[in-house]
Amino acid sequence: MALKRGLSSVGVHRNRSSGSRFPIVILVLFSVLAPLVFFVGRGLYISDQNNVQSGYTKQNVDWRERLALQSIKNLFTKEVIDVVTTSTADLGPLSLDSFRKGNLSASWEVVETSVEDDATSQPNLKAAELKQETSKDGKLLDDDCSPDAPAKTLRRQLRDNRRAKRAAELVHQDDEATLKLENAAIERSRAVDSAVLGRYNIWRREIENENSDSTVRLMRDQIIMAQVYIGIAKMKNKLGLQQELKIRVKESQRAVGESTVDADLPHSAPEKIKAMGKVLSIAREQLYDCKLVTGKLRAMLQISDEQVRSLKKQSTFLSQLAAKTIPNAIHCLSMRLTIEYYLLPLEKRKFPRSENLENPNLYHYALFSDNVLAASVVVNSTIMNAKDPLKHVFHLVTDKLNFGAMNMWFLLNPPGKATINVENVDEFKWLNSSYCPVLRQLETSAMKEYYFKADNPTKSASSNLKYRNPKYLSMLNHLRFYLPQVYPKLDKILFLDDDIVVQNDLTGLWSVDLHGKVNGAVETCGESFHRFDKYLNFSNPHISRNFDPNACGWAYGMNMFDLKEWKKRDITGIYHKWQNMNEDRALWKLGTLPPGLITFYGLTHPLEKSWHVLGLGYNPSVDKKEIEHAAVIHYNGNMKPWLELAMTKYRSYWTKYIKYDHPYLRSCNLSE
Repeated sequence: MALKRGLSSVGVHRNRSSGSRFPIVILVLFSVLAPLVFFVGRGLYISDQNNVQSGYTKQNVDWRERLALQSIKNLFTKEVIDVVTTSTADLGPLSLDSFRKGNLSASWEVVETSVEDDATSQPNLKAAELKQETSKDGKLLDDDCSPDAPAKTLRRQLRDNRRAKRAAELVHQDDEATLKLENAAIERSRAVDSAVLGRYNIWRREIENENSDSTVRLMRDQIIMAQVYIGIAKMKNKLGLQQELKIRVKESQRAVGESTVDADLPHSAPEKIKAMGKVLSIAREQLYDCKLVTGKLRAMLQISDEQVRSLKKQSTFLSQLAAKTIPNAIHCLSMRLTIEYYLLPLEKRKFPRSENLENPNLYHYALFSDNVLAASVVVNSTIMNAKDPLKHVFHLVTDKLNFGAMNMWFLLNPPGKATINVENVDEFKWLNSSYCPVLRQLETSAMKEYYFKADNPTKSASSNLKYRNPKYLSMLNHLRFYLPQVYPKLDKILFLDDDIVVQNDLTGLWSVDLHGKVNGAVETCGESFHRFDKYLNFSNPHISRNFDPNACGWAYGMNMFDLKEWKKRDITGIYHKWQNMNEDRALWKLGTLPPGLITFYGLTHPLEKSWHVLGLGYNPSVDKKEIEHAAVIHYNGNMKPWLELAMTKYRSYWTKYIKYDHPYLRSCNLSE
């Protein structure tokens, strides 16, 4: 019993002790697990929130990227987009952090030479070295072995191409600048007057530039300065010095005279120079005043300029006069031939083969001239270069003064087997003032005053000097507008001026298709010259409404005319209409080219330029190859080949068709 009680008491005690421990264990577990559950749950909640936000942000980013890509595809090529994509893939999303971290491509990096940048660049170099890996063979694996190598290569190529293009542009700009400088230097060198380089100063001899006329220049400079001091001496009442200067000026002027080189000067010239030098030195000491000397020199320059202008006008007048007159030798030839012609019996004044004159199957030429020698060159050069002279027919028309001479020359010097005929324009009775507007206008008092009153106060001499020309008074110049009336039975005719030379066979011109046009001619317009606005007055509404100012001009001198089309289109009537409208010369100045341009406007077929080369009467730079390959060369301009003022380099093409050993030419002193 006692034992049972003891055991029971022990059991009761254990139960009590175990019951008191259980709440403690629960309390401990709760205190440990509750914070753990709290932190774990909070972490899960935060991660869920982050996932939701990132998903939302990603959706927004994806939407914006799609919109941006749609816009970019319209602006850039696929290659550019690939480069941008590659750059973005390499660098990650573009942000300021990426710039701060130095995640820049090589094209963004800026190299500086400061000590701090050198210090910071060392870790970067080391990092770059660590990025390179070696393969098993010990070789470096560079960017070319990476998966993105094609895009990077493309980007590198684009950069290289841009650099190369920019370098080429800079080189080209440099070359252009150098070329401009060279051209400017060349122009300046051309503008330098070589005569100025040899100028001598009156106070100091220029030993560096020894010229053959150095002494002449020195003496003339001394005379100029002496004349300056003469005026100043008179102003300052230095009469003795003024008289001494005048004496020295006269002595120097006599010594110089018309000399142009030192060899022409007399032996006393050095003494005159010394004497003048002494007087000029005294004048400089007593009279020199910068303002006065400058004023005197300026006045002398102005006077010299006025003299040059006057001489230039006189030279222009004389050149025009020389160009429009007949040399004495040719006039002599014409007179002698005229006398011989009228001494011939009537039966000997006729040309053979007159039946060919109206045969349309032959090659017909029209030549209107009052110059016997010039007409002979045209005929001789044509026949000498013709393949079949028998088929060529020449129709010459001249005035009554030269009719006998022209007939006699070709009777004495027939053009081989070719046919020739000479007519007198004054015998064309149908060509009168009632039919021809030009003849009627020449009879008016205004036109007579314009031509024959040289001191016309209403017009300056320079404005109408060119047009006060005897050829404009002659119907030979306007007869070209009446070809169907002169030769009614012909279908085609080649019109030639008397200042041309034929160098090839011209029969090919008859086979040229004019495409329904009336006139076949070589055009003369260039970049901005020899166009209609040069010849016609486009301020007049009649001209401006009917013609294009930039229309290309063409040349008289060698023209193929289709006389059938001429009659069909009434070309002569068109000429009469415009000539009547120009009675007061308001549409164009005098001449035949302006009305020709108007009359044949839209009716001219351009021929190959090799048929007709112009400019030998005024242009010294005509290409020699063009001259030699031309069928016809034209001495249009003032420097006609039969005049002394002709250009020597072109004259031989004309003189080779003249026989200077002819007795008539020798008797009139005509020579090469």
